[in-house]
Amino acid sequence: MPDALELDPSTTALVLVDLMDRIVGLPLAPRSGADVVATAHRLAGEFRAAGAAVVLIRVERPNVDEQPPGSDLVAGLVSDGDVVVVKRSIGGFYGTGLHERLRELGVSTLVFGGIATNLGVESTARAASDLGYDVVFVSDAMTALTAPEHDAAVGLNLPRFGPVVPAGAVRLTAAP
Repeated sequence: MPDALELDPSTTALVLVDLMDRIVGLPLAPRSGADVVATAHRLAGEFRAAGAAVVLIRVERPNVDEQPPGSDLVAGLVSDGDVVVVKRSIGGFYGTGLHERLRELGVSTLVFGGIATNLGVESTARAASDLGYDVVFVSDAMTALTAPEHDAAVGLNLPRFGPVVPAGAVRLTAAP
């Protein structure tokens, strides 16, 4: 794991997946939903302060008249200027216009966090990689339904797509 990963805020976006009350409140591991949300809040603030884009993705169940309680993003997570995407599948790209929006913003690198590491985060990141984005994963801004699921994704799958780093290693610095 690198000590620091320097990223250009003009071409980088933070992508937070499924940080919704009904998901954050589940029994999760290796860290709680509250811990992931706290790290996500801190990262989002740092990205916004540096002028980088923040993308928040939430899921809606298809073909239902009303979404279950807790289907909105965690209160206080969204700020003016953020990109909010509603998906109806595991990944955040299919049928959402996310790729087009990121291209409009000039984004080429995506930094991922969210729940669940091995489901929504991994699925969205795989699609991002297929679309040519550089991807980074913030290990302490993700969790899963079980620790083994998270650990397998972080230890085996995600490193094949991009670096896995703790939040403290992400540095936003303008390109020279």
